[in-house]
Amino acid sequence: MTEITEGQPAPAFDMATSDGGRVSSAALAGQPYVLYFYPKADTPGCTSEGQDFSALADQFAAAGATVIGVSRDSVKKLDRFRTKYDLRVVLASDEPGDVTEAFGVWSEKSMYGRTYMGIERATFLIDGSGVIRRAWRKVKVKGHADEVLAAVESL
Repeated sequence: MTEITEGQPAPAFDMATSDGGRVSSAALAGQPYVLYFYPKADTPGCTSEGQDFSALADQFAAAGATVIGVSRDSVKKLDRFRTKYDLRVVLASDEPGDVTEAFGVWSEKSMYGRTYMGIERATFLIDGSGVIRRAWRKVKVKGHADEVLAAVESL
């Protein structure tokens, strides 16, 4: 697993988004952005996290930051997820898994005695120069979006 640490350049990416567009690190150059990785669209924790970031979308925008939720779900599934919950953040599809691998969030997990590979809930704050300023691993959803906003506002 790739170890991503604060102070190092963020891995480059280019992903399809739920609105039929694309989002890339190159297009975001010069502005801060937040990448939050979540395991699966339309599950309770992932829905809460998306709603929490969406509720703060105006404040993130006022701070000049774009918020991007990343999962390995298909664009079609992300479209339904975004519409169903009126999410106001960019949802990006990493179906091939290149971005989740590059950020080191594709990891071994276990539940009910079963071991499997999945996305570790993690968030990265990248500054306008493309450098990782904050990395949150094994994120707990409650209060997380507020903590990320405070970090964006302190850049």
